[in-house]
Amino acid sequence: MDDATPASTPQAGRRGFRLSPLWLAVAILGLALAWHWYRNYEETNFLREELARRLRDSDAEAREARATAKLAQEAVREAQTRLAQLEAKVAESQSQQVALEALYQELSRSRDEWVFAEIEQILTIASQQLQLVGNVQAALVALQTADSRLARSDRPQFIPLRKVIARDIERLKATPSVDMVGLALKLDQVIAGVEALPLAHEVRLAGSSRAEADVADGFWSRLGTEVWGEIRQLVRVRSIERPQPPLLAPNQAFFLRENLKLRLLSARLALLARDQTTFREDIRAAQTWVQRYFDARAKSSAAALANLKQLSASGIAIEVPTIADSLNAVRNFKVSTRK
Repeated sequence: MDDATPASTPQAGRRGFRLSPLWLAVAILGLALAWHWYRNYEETNFLREELARRLRDSDAEAREARATAKLAQEAVREAQTRLAQLEAKVAESQSQQVALEALYQELSRSRDEWVFAEIEQILTIASQQLQLVGNVQAALVALQTADSRLARSDRPQFIPLRKVIARDIERLKATPSVDMVGLALKLDQVIAGVEALPLAHEVRLAGSSRAEADVADGFWSRLGTEVWGEIRQLVRVRSIERPQPPLLAPNQAFFLRENLKLRLLSARLALLARDQTTFREDIRAAQTWVQRYFDARAKSSAAALANLKQLSASGIAIEVPTIADSLNAVRNFKVSTRK
């Protein structure tokens, strides 16, 4: 019994020594699996975070697009409100004209009364045109018509009245003229051509595609192109003096064009209201947008910029005189003839 025991002990030790490499391999395999699982877990977390970030960015862009659309709708409603107000004023002036015509027909009992009624009607409409749209030419024609009517009557008592009308005529002739119709037509031309303006980043991408298509065929040329492309990805040199035009998504390009149209429509309303400050601010903002987001080398863009430059240099803030002296003189003279 005692002699067998020592013999079995070394044999058991050798069996344990043979099993230790197996356990070591199992441990190494377990560590490798654990490391692989950890790397997959890290990549999964990174992909999950990247997906969440992109979803947040998409939500932010969608909110920004909705906000821009809301602002555009509000601007359109505001423009419609202003147009409705102008139409209401025109309708009011037309209704006043109809009422004056009916009143003058009832009061035309004598030749002089009929002449003064007609002159007062003409001067009233001209005064309203001056106050609403600053139409100096219409007021000047009205005063000249009134003076010719008084001249045909050849009455000495009309001389003081004709002197007042002559002063107003000279005052209107001395007023600088503004071609409101021509300026409005130029604005309409620019607005109509907004859809045809080419975006700057589209032109840049088209040029890049053509440059890549022109690369010579062949193994060595393709290899050199690929190597050069990899090197360019490592180092990029950008000029800050002339930054590249920003890339725009299709929906952003749509809103850009619509906002440009709204800015030009605002300038048109300011032109009708003779608001020099607002008119020039809107025109300069439109110039900046065209130069920044659109290809300034295209013919349509160059024509639009030329028209905007001319519009920006135009002066519309002119103090328009009134013809209240002539109108009051006619009314007072008509009252005095009734007594």
